[in-house]
Amino acid sequence: MPAPPDPHAIAVLLLIVVALFLFTRDHIPLETSSLLILVTLVVGFEVFPYTHDGVTLQPGDFFTGFGNEALVAICALMIVGQGLETTGALRPLASLLSKHWANWPMLSFLITLLSAAILSAFLNNTPIVVMLLPILISVSIRNKQASSGILMPMGLATLLGGMATTIGTSTNLLVVAIAADLGMRNFGMFDFALPVIVAGSAGLVYLWLIAPRLLPHRQALLSDTSPRIFDAVLYINSDSFANGKTLAEVLEKTDRRMKVDRIHRGEGLNLTRLPTAELREGDRLLVRDTPELLKEYETLLGATLYNASDIENPIDEEHPLSSEGQLMAEVVVTEGSLLHRKTLKELRFAEHNNVVILAIHRSQAQATQTIRSGMGDVRLENGDVLLIQGAAHQIEALKSSGKLLVLDASVYLPETRRARLALLIMAAVVAFAATGTLPIATSALCGVGVMLLTRCLDWEDAASALSTRVILIVVVSLALGLALMQTGGADYIASLYVALSTGLPTSAILGGLMLMIAILTNVVSNNAAAVIGTPIAISIASQLNLPPEPFVLAVLFGANMSYATPMGYQTNLLIYSAGGYKFSDFLRVGIPLTLIMWIGLLSMLIMMYNL
Repeated sequence: MPAPPDPHAIAVLLLIVVALFLFTRDHIPLETSSLLILVTLVVGFEVFPYTHDGVTLQPGDFFTGFGNEALVAICALMIVGQGLETTGALRPLASLLSKHWANWPMLSFLITLLSAAILSAFLNNTPIVVMLLPILISVSIRNKQASSGILMPMGLATLLGGMATTIGTSTNLLVVAIAADLGMRNFGMFDFALPVIVAGSAGLVYLWLIAPRLLPHRQALLSDTSPRIFDAVLYINSDSFANGKTLAEVLEKTDRRMKVDRIHRGEGLNLTRLPTAELREGDRLLVRDTPELLKEYETLLGATLYNASDIENPIDEEHPLSSEGQLMAEVVVTEGSLLHRKTLKELRFAEHNNVVILAIHRSQAQATQTIRSGMGDVRLENGDVLLIQGAAHQIEALKSSGKLLVLDASVYLPETRRARLALLIMAAVVAFAATGTLPIATSALCGVGVMLLTRCLDWEDAASALSTRVILIVVVSLALGLALMQTGGADYIASLYVALSTGLPTSAILGGLMLMIAILTNVVSNNAAAVIGTPIAISIASQLNLPPEPFVLAVLFGANMSYATPMGYQTNLLIYSAGGYKFSDFLRVGIPLTLIMWIGLLSMLIMMYNL
């Protein structure tokens, strides 16, 4: 067994355990956990300096992650991807997929999976999922089938494609950058594409033919759980309770549940909705609520209830409430959207967009919750879904803004005259990086500059593409990886792993490492798993006198296998909510996919490196 690590290494290992625990806590923002760990590292090494071989580890070294080339590349690529999303550059592909689905559903499904995987090799997969979700939900509605059989396979296909290139995910960029910092050669953009293509092909066939059969039919959890809201008119009669009462007294009669939009008195006269405003016979209160509550208000106030669009016929069995021109839609909260980490009350979302918030659906790892009371004070998180209702043109305006992911029975993707230019810029970024003409960070940063200069993006769009969560988790992961290496913690874990696997063939040691990282990445941030695992992988290879490349790639591949849990990756949460899935659905589909990719990738690494 290896010699025990020194006190600093023990402290760093314990801090990593604490960090991984905090990263799994849903009620603690990831940004908060990351900042807490970073502060602890800096203060700890300031109070208890660490010197090894005459070199002191400076606390300021832990801040270098903010200027790390990989982080610059990640942020720049996120902004360039936002340019494609804002300009609607991918609309032709989306329209083509939607058009042919009815005639050739299985072929269209396969093309969708292939397109999602290929695009994810070069773009952040979040905008790809955001683009495809409304299309696939629209397809399922038109064909009267559950969307659950196609949404999860699509989301997982983006994860398969994302591991194929160095720019496919932030995880890949981090692993490649850290490996280069530790003395390995720089991986080219397509250096590990072959094993991913081979294993990923088997994975895509599984997602196409088998995964939909494993998934039960699920309906979106919001679609049928909230009643529709109706616009109506309460007519004040001579014998109504409200006749002669102030608005405050009338609202108190309904326990302040009734919301009055306007008060009409005679032709063209609207009363100001002051609490002291006195209501008279003939006044009409424009209200909006569920049928049950509207009928209750009618009884309480002794008024007569009419449809807002038909004030000739009182509401009865022959003339029921109608919501003509009203649509219901679901708004999915995505990371970086204007709703993320905000409350509806702060944003005044309903007032500014003239819609009604019917419910908030929140999918958690342990429970599913639909919130209807106190909705204005709920701080919205990635994956939450708002059920809204409004006029058709109001829903369309929300969709056309390009700022929110709106799901309903129609498909709308923004398109501008700069769409082709945005595609050309993205292609140039990839080409310069792939040919080695420019480093990835430089190429992507130039792409951001050109997008801004050509007005494919404005500064507001660029800022919204950046994620505080991604930036902080990358920085703190790099800091933990540095501390792990410098204090000898990585060498200790590697020695322990090698000692425990003594006598096993190299392929088993490599496979065990990949599988451990794959399990870890489904519980904590994949970036954290990758950054912490990379120095350990290099140390294991050094102690076995083997080339480090296959072990680093084992970490990279394992960290991308976020298939088995909703919290494994941010797009999993979007799919989880939009498709009405249960936690067990991800396990049912994700575990076999993990095994397929693990076997396929491990076999390819063994053959490529003659292990």
